[in-house]
Amino acid sequence: MGIQIPSSSPARKWLGFVAAVWVQSISGNNYTFSNYSDALKSLMALTQLQLNNLSVAKDVGKAFGIFAGLASDRLPTPAILLIGSIEGFIGYGVQWLVVSGRIQPLPYWVMCIFLCMGGNSTTWMNTAVLVTCIRNFRKNRGPVSGILKGYVGLSTAIFTDICSALFASDPSTFLLLLALVPFIVCFTAVVFLREIPPSSTSAEEKDEVKYFGVINVVAVFIALYLLAFDISGPHGTVFSQVFAAILLILLASPLCIPLHLMFKNFIRSNSENQDFEGNNIAIEPLLLAQQIVDEKDVGLMKEEMERVPVIGEDHTIFEAMRTVDFWILFVSFLCGVGTGLAVMNNLGQMGLALGYVDVSIFVSLTSIWGFFGRILSGSVSEYFIK
Repeated sequence: MGIQIPSSSPARKWLGFVAAVWVQSISGNNYTFSNYSDALKSLMALTQLQLNNLSVAKDVGKAFGIFAGLASDRLPTPAILLIGSIEGFIGYGVQWLVVSGRIQPLPYWVMCIFLCMGGNSTTWMNTAVLVTCIRNFRKNRGPVSGILKGYVGLSTAIFTDICSALFASDPSTFLLLLALVPFIVCFTAVVFLREIPPSSTSAEEKDEVKYFGVINVVAVFIALYLLAFDISGPHGTVFSQVFAAILLILLASPLCIPLHLMFKNFIRSNSENQDFEGNNIAIEPLLLAQQIVDEKDVGLMKEEMERVPVIGEDHTIFEAMRTVDFWILFVSFLCGVGTGLAVMNNLGQMGLALGYVDVSIFVSLTSIWGFFGRILSGSVSEYFIK
């Protein structure tokens, strides 16, 4: 007798969340430009201004994330994931062909387009997992957003440290990883990530809080593990391979939650079947009573449909744009996020100017500390936004 997972089972919902964590763990490629920017600069004979404009083209790709948001109201989650993975495969794949020397450097404006595609691909991945998981865990929106956005920040360190451990920070191999790994992970997530009805009982909500706490602990441990690798100096081949293997095990460890729930469901199903066979009680089919909706109920339904959503409920983009909160967030991001991106994009050049041959450690450390800020903000927000 196999273990069957009903479509509304908590195990299926948590399996989707684990898949979302994996997607976020590989979707922070937009912040890794410094790891291969010097290779692009040398191969294409770019000035520093031209290199900066390439990074701007990459970031402009994220500005077109509005299309992913609009598509999320009309397309299923698997379609959005596939769009992002294919776009990233093309955008970073072409950059790998150039940096690895398999093709001649493309015209500058063409490279801008492919960098833009690579940057835009992450918006589709982020939108797919955030929208779906927030709908699946409506009572725990803060921890959901904090964990998922935290893993986005941590993904830069994950990519950087794995490449540094296994491939000596080779820029062409790094770009190959950026092209292939998100493509494979998103195709895997397509199978598991679906919208599932949110929890309906207090017991389920308490379990969610407990399981989110476990995933938070795992995420923090991964961040500290990466931090220890970065600050512990040069490593040998065997040590680096062991480090990479343990890191992959840690990333897979949240699978224990849906497996635990699947096992509980299996035990419960067997117990119920035995009780049913032992009692041998005939159950008469119940007639479904026809519900009569009076004029008052119809009026309440219409009023509910016409009600403007409040914070925490689903909004369309046009409903959101009619609120003050949306424009406060918009202006805050417009004025504040660019400074951080400018630093991230130029970490490679700053490190080289200071005499460091390998600048990957600066990219990784910035990613790790960004992770702590993201995951802390998601947890703290639960006390202010209900």
